[in-house]
Amino acid sequence: MTSLRDAAMKSKAWPFEEARRVLKRYEKKDPEKGFVLFETGYGPSGLPHIGTFGEVARTTMIRRAFEVISDIPTKLLCFSDDMDGMRKVPTNVPNQDMLRAHEQKPLTAVPDPFGEFDSFGNHNNAMLRRFLDTFGFDYEFASATDYYKSGKFDDMLIRSAEKYDEIMAIMLKSLREERQQTYSCFLPIHPETGRVLYVPMKEVNAKDGTVTFDDEDGREWTLPVTGGNVKLQWKPDFGMRWAALDVDFEMYGKDHSTNTPIYDGICRVLGGRAPEHFTYELFLDANGEKISKSKGNGLSIDEWLTYAATESLSYFMYLKPKTAKRLWWDVIPKMVDEYHQQLRAYPDQEIDAQVNNPVWHIHGGNPPESKMVVPFSMLLNLASVAGASEKEGLWGFIKRYAPEASPEGNPDLDQAAGFALKYFEDFVKPTLVFRLPTDEERAALEDLVKALKSEEVALDQLARKNAAAGSDEALPEVDYHSDEFLQSLVFAVGKNHGFANLRDWFKALYEVLLGQSQGPRFGGFIALYGVDETVALIERALAGELAG
Repeated sequence: MTSLRDAAMKSKAWPFEEARRVLKRYEKKDPEKGFVLFETGYGPSGLPHIGTFGEVARTTMIRRAFEVISDIPTKLLCFSDDMDGMRKVPTNVPNQDMLRAHEQKPLTAVPDPFGEFDSFGNHNNAMLRRFLDTFGFDYEFASATDYYKSGKFDDMLIRSAEKYDEIMAIMLKSLREERQQTYSCFLPIHPETGRVLYVPMKEVNAKDGTVTFDDEDGREWTLPVTGGNVKLQWKPDFGMRWAALDVDFEMYGKDHSTNTPIYDGICRVLGGRAPEHFTYELFLDANGEKISKSKGNGLSIDEWLTYAATESLSYFMYLKPKTAKRLWWDVIPKMVDEYHQQLRAYPDQEIDAQVNNPVWHIHGGNPPESKMVVPFSMLLNLASVAGASEKEGLWGFIKRYAPEASPEGNPDLDQAAGFALKYFEDFVKPTLVFRLPTDEERAALEDLVKALKSEEVALDQLARKNAAAGSDEALPEVDYHSDEFLQSLVFAVGKNHGFANLRDWFKALYEVLLGQSQGPRFGGFIALYGVDETVALIERALAGELAG
């Protein structure tokens, strides 16, 4: 029998592929620091967004995969670049005028526009940690401000002064000529204004560990590079941090990929070993544009969690990280249903298949049992026709469809019912457009009503469909109210009315009865909503009440 570790070592799931690369770093000896360090970086210039969460979620998946194939301890460090200067005011926060007065100051020196924390940087850090804690991530949080001011980076900053010319040689090759004239990898914090200064250095004294420069008013200053008086530009900072902390793995977006040789080169100049990298594709908004913290044009974590459980977001993050994905409201129902499909498949899979199942990685090898006996997409359609404003109104239909189900025994379904009502109200209901049936569709709908009212008529429809297909197969004895029978019946009515493409028949059902061009497996919908209720719905549509 295949062991978990053996299955993991040959798995083609991307977290295991990345974990094996990290393990190869220590095939000869274990890390001197005693653990493998996974790191994620966060720029708290705006409110945390899903892309930030994605880095932590995906890195956690790789970390869990590594722990299966290796006994070396691991740590995950979530590092916030909160000493960066606020170069522009985010458009999606209050007190814009107040913030403008603090432009170019480190984010941890900018007042919190929400008035809740002692700085904007700390506010955004707290938001990030709250979101990460919601998902139960095992991580350590690190603040650049704390690391710079406490002296944790002092040794590496002194070395940066000693290697200043080598670092500058790497950086200058990547800059335009005009930018080369004023660039310095050191950014001093002005002793009076507190602003992060982007000015050239007049002198870098490695022996004394100081830098000398003129400020914007032409006054000369000399500051130590230690103790939080100076920080590094973001690209050198990347490499310095890798060297200082001996980082083993870090992922970042495709927009950083061209900087990888810079990060690696500076890390090596400072005596470090460059970590393993993983470059993921960017998330896109509804218009196919990159999502941005400052624009706020993507979904926030809170927004996603208003309409679906956390696991659906983790599932979205797992899928094809090297493919650009549209991240908008309409992906949520699909993610919920696909996640539960994978959950249901997991128990019956062999271990080789289980380690390739996304839910293994989402739940660290211990996925729960799915209790979603009704798909989320079906709950949305039920919300459309049930007229319910509270999830209890949906449960009357659910319990008739699945008598063994209950809010207590099916908590994921109960939660999804509440989410479905919110999602329907905000995104589906405003887009509904009902139409009247054509004459051909009306005749078919009238026959469907007759068949739903009479088992004899229903069986006749099925027999006619079989005869037209040249089949004399006896009709199976099935539950007249089952999903399968009702789906076969709807199919048969469409066939018997000569729809050349049955997609047109089902599309008509959706547009006439549900106000949408796409919809559920219609037999399942009838079983959930109820035969009598569906008859009443069709009769209302035929009377023009839905499209009126």
